[in-house]
Amino acid sequence: MIFTTRCCQQLSRGVVLTLQVSAYPLPEHRSTALANQAAMLYVILYFEPSILHTHQAKMREIVDKYFPDNWVISIYMGITVNLVDAWEPYKAAKTALNNTLDLSNVREQASRYATVSERVHAQVQQFLKEGYLREEMVLDNIPKLLNCLRDCNVAIRWLMLHTADSACDPNNKRFRQIKDQILTDSRYNPRILFQLLLDTAQFEFILKEMFKQMLSEKQTKWEHYKKEGSERMTELADVFSGVKPLTRVEKNENLQAWFREISKQILSLNYDDSTAAGRKTVQLIQALEEVQEFHQLESNLQVCQFLADTRKFLHQMIRTINIKEEVLITMQIVGDLSFAWQLIDSFTSIMQESIRVNPSMVTKLRATFLKLASALDLPLLRINQANSPDLLSVSQYYSGELVSYVRKVLQIIPESMFTSLLKIIKLQTHDIIEVPTRLDKDKLRDYAQLGPRYEVAKLTHAISIFTEGILMMKTTLVGIIKVDPKQLLEDGIRKELVKRVAFALHRGLIFNPRAKPSELMPKLKELGATMDGFHRSFEYIQDYVNIYGLKIWQEEVSRIINYNVEQECNNFLRTKIQDWQSMYQSTHIPIPKFTPVDESVTFIGRLCREILRITDPKMTCHIDQLNTWYDMKTHQEVTSSRLFSEIQTTLGTFGLNGLDRLLCFMIVKELQNFLSMFQKIILRDRTVQDTLKTLMNAVSPLKSIVANSNKIYFSAIAKTQKIWTAYLEAIMKVGQMQILRQQIANELNYSCRFDSKHLAAALENLNKALLADIEAHYQDPSLPYPKEDNTLLYEITAYLEAAGIHNPLNKIYITTKRLPYFPIVNFLFLIAQLPKLQYNKNLGMVCRKPTDPVDWPPLVLGLLTLLKQFHSRYTEQFLALIGQFICSTVEQCTSQKIPEIPTDVVGALLFLEDYVRYTKLPRRVAEAHVPNFIFDEFRTVL
Repeated sequence: MIFTTRCCQQLSRGVVLTLQVSAYPLPEHRSTALANQAAMLYVILYFEPSILHTHQAKMREIVDKYFPDNWVISIYMGITVNLVDAWEPYKAAKTALNNTLDLSNVREQASRYATVSERVHAQVQQFLKEGYLREEMVLDNIPKLLNCLRDCNVAIRWLMLHTADSACDPNNKRFRQIKDQILTDSRYNPRILFQLLLDTAQFEFILKEMFKQMLSEKQTKWEHYKKEGSERMTELADVFSGVKPLTRVEKNENLQAWFREISKQILSLNYDDSTAAGRKTVQLIQALEEVQEFHQLESNLQVCQFLADTRKFLHQMIRTINIKEEVLITMQIVGDLSFAWQLIDSFTSIMQESIRVNPSMVTKLRATFLKLASALDLPLLRINQANSPDLLSVSQYYSGELVSYVRKVLQIIPESMFTSLLKIIKLQTHDIIEVPTRLDKDKLRDYAQLGPRYEVAKLTHAISIFTEGILMMKTTLVGIIKVDPKQLLEDGIRKELVKRVAFALHRGLIFNPRAKPSELMPKLKELGATMDGFHRSFEYIQDYVNIYGLKIWQEEVSRIINYNVEQECNNFLRTKIQDWQSMYQSTHIPIPKFTPVDESVTFIGRLCREILRITDPKMTCHIDQLNTWYDMKTHQEVTSSRLFSEIQTTLGTFGLNGLDRLLCFMIVKELQNFLSMFQKIILRDRTVQDTLKTLMNAVSPLKSIVANSNKIYFSAIAKTQKIWTAYLEAIMKVGQMQILRQQIANELNYSCRFDSKHLAAALENLNKALLADIEAHYQDPSLPYPKEDNTLLYEITAYLEAAGIHNPLNKIYITTKRLPYFPIVNFLFLIAQLPKLQYNKNLGMVCRKPTDPVDWPPLVLGLLTLLKQFHSRYTEQFLALIGQFICSTVEQCTSQKIPEIPTDVVGALLFLEDYVRYTKLPRRVAEAHVPNFIFDEFRTVL
């Protein structure tokens, strides 16, 4: 408490001083000079609230010293405090502040700063005129220039703090009255204040650069001027020696000796002792003026010229010796903009509008950003003095914040570019007709289209001007981060591209599930036209803005799609991938997230679920030979493989590949749900288990013929009828998604072979080589094999899937445990569905009734995928049960002299054939369970 009181007393009496006081020698700048102390005092007073409450004399002294003309202060990095509000509960503080807040004082201060800002703005604009700030002018007018800088910064500080919205509570009548008074009397205009800030920053930047340059060359120039002056005096001494007759100057030994002495005196000047050298240089200048006057040397122009040159060099030496680092320190202190760390954001819209109107404004903004970067000195000062290891991290943080703000301001350039780009897209897509290869002369005028082409040229020129504006900024060190304008421009273009493409994808892929027919193809075509427009226009402007358009397009579109796929797949993961963990998300070029419009999180989910909806096996029938889905009731085509070509055109390889990944996750989810259902409806149901045990006893051993097979099989089906509805739905869903994955793989493989035949051939050969190596290793373990830490297999899988060189049916989606009754349950399920199907010569297996829909391809592929997840012996047992069913039923028909093969047997045989075809296994796998003659007979009957 005693320490706090002493601090208050010392601060109020000005005992604790800073370098700022020496930088602000004028009395009208006192409150600015003591601003740091005032901020410290404001905080310290809260540790001794009795002073704020009752010590009126002390508070009056504090207010008179620190707050006579200001009541809004910045305490740290732009955190502003309005003392009117902060000291309202404290009687002594409030009373002491009343003098400052008197309306006549408010009016006087506002009017004064209005006058000052107008005067100094005119001065600064004069200084910034081309060629005005020359080295000689700067060195001769250092006090004048520094005074102008002080007035500018003080006026900017006062006006920004006291007119800020954050400094005034609009609900407080007194606050509003004071602020209205300030706005009126200061003739406040945010654009004029911002222009003053810009010009001051530019002026300050030029002066700093000039002084840095002069300081670096100071000694070199001083020595050069000294050498030149000494040589002039030596030459002048030679002139009066009489040796050089061409000079026509009479010999004068006294002047000769005097000039040689002056030359020695000049050479003896010591750079390190600047005070003595300066004093002696002034004396030498006076001596040269006197010798010219007393010895009547004006009659000889050559001698006069030598004397004038020497005096000029001596004057330059005085100017050069007066270049002090203290001037730079003063400029650094005076130019502090830490109070505006947050307030500057209120001028963002003005900055952006200025850039939109005049892109070259970026050069002045560069100086403003550098001025704002000086605010970093405040948080780093004490950290640096304490030799804290946090110096780098704190520097990184504040520099990063400032660079983010720079990016935010300059983002208007890419936005403006893309506004022009959209107009170019419209003109090129709708207005300008493509010129044919051969053209009749009389139609040349029609194809010229001078108006639209002029408009495109005008918009292109505007885009190139914006590019030129940002590149004028040059590479700049903002804090400890180097900002490359070319990289800044590219990042800005990427950000705008990502924002617009992501929005187009989000808006373009929203479907109405009740629409008849589906909106899928029309929406894809419309979105494809939009994406093509973006792509073509981006390709068109790449040379004008000096960027790799195709590279940026592919990188950003792939990033958008992969990010959205990742977010959609999060629904299927226990541990979600957050934005900060995503390899596709970026801080500087963020991918926007949109509010979901249905159960899907992103557009890729909506697209996938719409495809699943329109190809639902309950509503459609898939004809494998045509790769087409037909409506079961109307027999109209719903969609075909053209759908995937359209997706490839619209979303590219990334979109198709992302859709494939999402389907993988959905299949995994369905298989997991299936296993849960299997546990629930089969392994926990005593009746079903008893039925399965009875059937297993009846069909054992599997190679034998089952007597009275119809009764045994159909009795088991009847007893388990209730479980097959859910079973069928799960199997069909998996099969449906496997068909879609096959179609996607076919489209990817086709486009890869067509567009990148060398890549496709290389991937196929590498894949075959790896498979051969793995197979050889298993046959002979001594042969080399990829080690566990080798990522080749993992990496090539991504390439193979992207190129469609894989078979989705061979994929293991989940890890499984042994399940009792699994083969016989699947067998029973299959034969339970066969009565619902019939064979059609043109279409294959189709359902008998549209009201009892079973689609054959999803059924086969679903069962195949399910069996693939388990040990191969389950598949062997399943196939053996089907073979036994076929043989037993055929044997029974033969014994009963039934001439036709039952439809159930036909279905089972077709299932075996399709199983062999889809898995690409040899026919002998099926023939191991069903004799050849049955297959042959079956084909002749069909």
